[in-house]
Amino acid sequence: MNNTNSPTTGKSVNIAIVGLGFMGITHIKSYQQIPDARIVAVCDAVRLPVDGILTGVSGNIHGADAVNLGKDIRSYQNLEALLADGQFDLVDLCVPTPLHVPQTTAAFQAGKHVLCEKPLARTSAQAREIVNAAKLAKGFFMPAMCMRFWPGWSWLKDLAAQNTYGKILTARFRRVSAPPGWSRDSYFKGGDSGGALLDLHIHDTDFVQFLFGRPTSVFSTGQSRFSGAIDHVVTQYKVAGGATVYAEGSWLMTSGFNMSYTVMFEQATIDFDSARGTDAVQLMEEGQPTRTVKPEGVDGYVGELSHLISAIQSGQPPTVVTAQDGLSAVEICEAEEKSIQTGQVVEL
Repeated sequence: MNNTNSPTTGKSVNIAIVGLGFMGITHIKSYQQIPDARIVAVCDAVRLPVDGILTGVSGNIHGADAVNLGKDIRSYQNLEALLADGQFDLVDLCVPTPLHVPQTTAAFQAGKHVLCEKPLARTSAQAREIVNAAKLAKGFFMPAMCMRFWPGWSWLKDLAAQNTYGKILTARFRRVSAPPGWSRDSYFKGGDSGGALLDLHIHDTDFVQFLFGRPTSVFSTGQSRFSGAIDHVVTQYKVAGGATVYAEGSWLMTSGFNMSYTVMFEQATIDFDSARGTDAVQLMEEGQPTRTVKPEGVDGYVGELSHLISAIQSGQPPTVVTAQDGLSAVEICEAEEKSIQTGQVVEL
């Protein structure tokens, strides 16, 4: 069992959060569960804390509870002023996708470690700019691909790596949602956001490459409804080893959110369904009754942030997810977009 989900212990890492929408608040709540993480500054053009209190924003996973950042929190309305402050180690970017390249580059130039929310960029060419800048940067860089750390998902990776139940024969991933109820001005501009394909489905695309390695080709079908980009996608991935692997992602649900997978090994089936709550993971072994499994680990957001905090403390770059992984996920999604547009298999 990997230990990437464990909170860290050591020298405190000072953090500045940029973007205080749903994901920014999600990250704040996660950092507050990590003993060595200390949020010292926040930045947003519109929403800032009042007397240290930041009101909540509703999203897929968490509710809209307000967060208390404390009276000493430093607040800024633009990145330039934040970076001029400089009294922090890590810049956490939870801003709309078009801002990822310029703000990541600016944070690198200020000598900071950087975490950037997914997708790394709208296009692979833009994502490659970030990767190339990260190679020259003084600080570490990590894209926020939280499913690699999610309990039940990181455990699945361990089972596959350890050959616990033999090789994987088939794997099906599903992530479906109503359209975002927050930041629609950003999300519904598909030319900027990439629609559900790059906002939601990219989690499963990335996990497919985490589990099987980079696919060699994709075949996708899809629909556009809200954003002008792809708002529903079903993809079959060709992967090394010959497993049948496919994933569905959508913003076309009338209401609600669900994420799930069914993975069939040679000697067992693992089924994850977020609708089952704390009983999400079920294990079916040959000759045994189906049983619920409680994988170790904390929330996937806490896991990914703990991993980066530990990397900064140790002076060793993050390993579970890298800048190149973030680029590769965008490249694969780009191939899926092309497959939908052409009706053809697209090689990678």
